[in-house]
Amino acid sequence: MSSSSTTSTSTAAAKSTPDSNINHASSLEYWNTIPATVNGMLGGFPQVSRIDLRGSASFLAKIRRLLQTEDQQRNNEASGQQKKSKKLKRGVDCGAGIGRVTDGFLRNVCETVDVVEPIAKFADVIRRGSKRAVEDTNNSTETPKEQEEEKKEEEEGVVENIYVTGLESWLPTEKYDLIWNQWCVGHLTDVQLTTYLQRAADALTPNGILVLKENNSTDPDGKDIYDEVDSSVTRTDETFRKIFKEAGLNLIKAEEQLGFPRHLGLLPVRSYALRPGKSSMNE
Repeated sequence: MSSSSTTSTSTAAAKSTPDSNINHASSLEYWNTIPATVNGMLGGFPQVSRIDLRGSASFLAKIRRLLQTEDQQRNNEASGQQKKSKKLKRGVDCGAGIGRVTDGFLRNVCETVDVVEPIAKFADVIRRGSKRAVEDTNNSTETPKEQEEEKKEEEEGVVENIYVTGLESWLPTEKYDLIWNQWCVGHLTDVQLTTYLQRAADALTPNGILVLKENNSTDPDGKDIYDEVDSSVTRTDETFRKIFKEAGLNLIKAEEQLGFPRHLGLLPVRSYALRPGKSSMNE
């Protein structure tokens, strides 16, 4: 699903645990009222998009360097320069919305990108390849025709499969070098998230990476927070790590996104890089 709001969430009366309040029909109903724009995807904070995309690119670059073999590292050192990483063969943008992350980041690091998005009107924007024409933050002086031609040229050979479904129902049929999830897994219950992560891990190539980039709860009592507006849960860092462990995943690096303007009052955002296996954390 598209990016959930990055601002503070409200609580509703809990049934037992916050995630038990999640209702997928309510989530879909909410997101179908949101405009297919960057402003809509980012909950009214389009100005953080560039900072976010830069942070994502930096985080992935760190992970790829961390996972380089010793031979590769020695070759880079012997050459006297840091070689530019080759593009990954195939990635997938999970909870893609209108393709903000695909267009601004994943297309630069992957040869092919698949998309998973349950809201049909958002997926249609990606399918048409016309995001820039509807993006309400675009200040380009190009004509709509020029923008459309540029967009088609950029996305040709990049976006391949578009799956209009929720992550709780998505059954990967490809193998991925990168599975990127951002501002979307809050719409899954803890059990659904655990089983989804297990399915995603099975869809990784031998050297594949699974990334979650999500808000973290700042509840003073250290609890997850249910948001009744879009029927989602904002989890604590501790909850995420517990779920990763239950899913049998190795958390290889976690990093907080920096650079968001403080006056916006946004929740902290943390990226988690995961692979199958026992935990061995770098932070």
